[in-house]
Amino acid sequence: MNDQPAVIPPPLPRRTVLAAALAAVVVPLSGCAGSAGEAASVASRERVTPPASERSSASPEPSVRDLPAPDAAVSKDPERLADALTRTVGRLRDAIDDWRRTGDPAKGEAPEPVVLLSLYEQRVYRYLARNPAVASRTYGKLAKDMAARARDNVTAIRDLLSLAHPVSGPIKIKVRPAEPADALLAAFRRAERRFGVEWEVLAAVMLVETKFGRVRSPSYVGAKGPMQFMPGTWKAYGMGGDIDDTGDALLAAANYLHASGAPGDYRRALYAYNHSQAYVDAVLLHARQMKRDIRNYYAYYTWQVYVITPKGEHRLTGP
Repeated sequence: MNDQPAVIPPPLPRRTVLAAALAAVVVPLSGCAGSAGEAASVASRERVTPPASERSSASPEPSVRDLPAPDAAVSKDPERLADALTRTVGRLRDAIDDWRRTGDPAKGEAPEPVVLLSLYEQRVYRYLARNPAVASRTYGKLAKDMAARARDNVTAIRDLLSLAHPVSGPIKIKVRPAEPADALLAAFRRAERRFGVEWEVLAAVMLVETKFGRVRSPSYVGAKGPMQFMPGTWKAYGMGGDIDDTGDALLAAANYLHASGAPGDYRRALYAYNHSQAYVDAVLLHARQMKRDIRNYYAYYTWQVYVITPKGEHRLTGP
């Protein structure tokens, strides 16, 4: 992408078709031209791992036998769900700390404990999103910080499910592994430095749109790339870059959000990206969680791609 200062035209009119499905819940079927951001009240930003006194108790890295299977049963009982979620999140935080301390998030894929624990947490949230009564009772049995984490994620997934349209016929969606977590993080922060759009908001948009670039198919309205740009919007905000290149797409998204009101008015900017309050709310909830604890970014990074079909949901990626 051309690194010269961008000439920022006024925001383009928003496309008339809403996103039919979104990657944070399902495979995205329509693209976003640009996006409006987040409420200024989104929590303070935390870019480092909390001190040991604030972290979950250290525990040995779980063996394969101790990890939840990819399709492990999710309890329907609120008390058991709360207990399972508390244990899973605690172990996931420890596994992410181990990955960042002894692994290399800048290269390769996430380790198996992170992938399996994150998938189980994601599946619990998806179940609770479809069962509000159970979700409400489960929140009441969780510690305050755990309940806030669960409520934000369940609400975001429920918002996005409200926009999802089932995919009929054979599933022909192209997926591929995401780029390394820290390589993406460096690209988010580069875009933030250039345009002033918080990296957590950019990461939340990419999570929702393509699960951090795992979805590679164009949307049904022709949006392309890891940030799902329509060709006309890309021409105005892509700065001569490659629509399929992650770094170029993130700079273009930050360019568009900045032109649409971010960082002064994230809600306005995100609404320009997708004309849906449910979409805006979901992006901001995910961004808030990443601001509260950077480990939530690494957990989201390992969330898998689902597609909604007339017979139910189908997972396209992961173990």
